[in-house]
Amino acid sequence: MNLIGIEEHWVLPELTSALKAAPHPDESLLFNERGDARERLEDLGAGRIAAMDAQGIDLAVLALTPPGTQALPAQQAVALSRLANDTATEAVRAHPTRFRSLSTLPLSSPQHVAAELERATAQGHVGTMVYGRSGDRFLDDPAYDDFFATAAGLGQPVFIHPQIPSDALRDAAYRGFDPMTDLGLATFGWGWHLEAATAALRLILRGTFDRHPDLQIVLGHWGELLPFWLDRADSLARIAGLKRSISDYVRTNVFLTMSGMLNPALLHHALTVTTTDRLIFSTDYPFQQPTREEIDTFFGHLATDTDRRKVSSANAAALFGLTPATS
Repeated sequence: MNLIGIEEHWVLPELTSALKAAPHPDESLLFNERGDARERLEDLGAGRIAAMDAQGIDLAVLALTPPGTQALPAQQAVALSRLANDTATEAVRAHPTRFRSLSTLPLSSPQHVAAELERATAQGHVGTMVYGRSGDRFLDDPAYDDFFATAAGLGQPVFIHPQIPSDALRDAAYRGFDPMTDLGLATFGWGWHLEAATAALRLILRGTFDRHPDLQIVLGHWGELLPFWLDRADSLARIAGLKRSISDYVRTNVFLTMSGMLNPALLHHALTVTTTDRLIFSTDYPFQQPTREEIDTFFGHLATDTDRRKVSSANAAALFGLTPATS
């Protein structure tokens, strides 16, 4: 069974330095420093490939770790997005049978986003990873419609990754405990996932997929809670004047990946709202590091060899346009 992981993170040291020097550094940067995470994130060579071999992963689609460049001022975001894309391109060129990459885009400078996506696509990036908010601007803001038009036209899937909630929201809903519990509640324990789910839901409600029906997005962590609340979310469609139900957009324009959460109960629920044609494997490396045995056990919960082939590699190969040699 060929195995492709599509959310395998890395860091750019120059970006880390810039983010730490910001007036209000993103607290989630802490997670990139815990244990051996930084060493693993910075390794785009032998150490990462050895970890892939141990897990049985044939191809990793590299994606810059949160918070990307969106938290930076426009000029800095543009320069560091270009550097990140150039760096990832070189890693893929050095290991063409083992790596592909998602581009990094300067969403804090909306007028530069489409052009950088075009440049990154020409370099060989197979999709892009973005976050749901840049400052006070949401991803569904009309300023980004050229970006989505470009992504749809180029066949570049858009992975919407979680990010830390705004300070205002954190003050309202995610504080009142000790600092680490505050941070955990706002990030991996809850807040991250609501942020990404809300960003995707807002795109649907904004009519993004009516304007750009070929646009495909990817949500990690089994859809960032959205698939589990579609009974209620569907009631928004009529109010928003949409042509279809929220569930229908999820089934036709959204791919789900598990981000290392290999719980069969989550798989079974996902298959009540979508199909195996919409599921793609990922480990969320290095933050999750499932063993080969755990990965094999997970795939045993899929009903057929055809389903296992789809989720392990075929869906990713088709969505990201991966070459036969790597799929």
